[in-house]
Amino acid sequence: MKLLSFILRRLFLMIIVLFGILVIVFFIAKIIPADPVGALLGGNAPPELVDELKHKLGLDRPLSQQFFDYIKGAVKGDFGVSLKTNRPVIEDIKEYFPATLELSIFAIIISVVIGMFLGIFSAVKRNSFIDHFSRVFSIMGVSMPVFWTGLLLLLLFYYILGWLPGSGRLSLFVLPPEQKTGLILIDSLLEGNWEAFWDGLKHIILPAFVLGYASSASIARMTRASVLDVLKQDYIRTAKAKGLPKRIVIYKHALRNALIPVVTIIGLRFGSLLEGAVLTETIFGWPGLGRYIVNALLVLDYPAIMGGTFFIALVYSIANLIVDIIYAILDPRMRI
Repeated sequence: MKLLSFILRRLFLMIIVLFGILVIVFFIAKIIPADPVGALLGGNAPPELVDELKHKLGLDRPLSQQFFDYIKGAVKGDFGVSLKTNRPVIEDIKEYFPATLELSIFAIIISVVIGMFLGIFSAVKRNSFIDHFSRVFSIMGVSMPVFWTGLLLLLLFYYILGWLPGSGRLSLFVLPPEQKTGLILIDSLLEGNWEAFWDGLKHIILPAFVLGYASSASIARMTRASVLDVLKQDYIRTAKAKGLPKRIVIYKHALRNALIPVVTIIGLRFGSLLEGAVLTETIFGWPGLGRYIVNALLVLDYPAIMGGTFFIALVYSIANLIVDIIYAILDPRMRI
């Protein structure tokens, strides 16, 4: 019952946070001194056409009525119609989000593998070469901007060496698999389309590494600090005194307890990958939700901007909720 009560409390808090995000997104969109109707029709549009479009978009209504309509639509999953694509925003999100999700999943896998490997070995081999390498790797990952890392890797692996493709999810002449999940790698495996699978894998490596590099640096530092802290505990000294092999002491006794804070940082970083995808997708021409929002910003497509922003916040909040639940399962003290 304590776990169920904990989950219900977190759900209630998540709903409050999402409502606050809706309010902030709406009023920021209204405060920005820009005219979406003028951007769409141009400065020389006839006044009657401007008035007609404002009425169609509901911009001629009082601000309180616009806010109420926006909240009511958001609760139903209706964020309006995109001014650029002339389609419901929710349909655009359904089309573009799978690409962002696939990129984020691949990026977090890279982050966890690299980050935990470096973190564990730098803690076990403290002040060794791998520890110093991990420190330099982490500092570079945290300090280098995503767009700079992306451009450097594109220059090296695409332009100079020609080992990996530059942009997109698939090459031009590769037949995409039938869309079932929207994730090309999974859909191509389900279909047995190996050409599309290997081509999609080559396309996702560079943007996923760029997106996950900073996260792997954070995970590495957190893992190192957590493992070092656990290795100082009395029960670890007791395990060593009993003559247990070092491998058993580290991986069975120390790592299990050290993973509790690491799980938290992994969940938070996965949510932040969705935000970082905006820059990464733009650099690599990745047709995901981040690039969709950037294109909407360029033409002041407010329904698309607001809908895409809220959807990213929703996924981030769900990721935080899952992390809280896992944390409560691993550490029962969190349920109190």
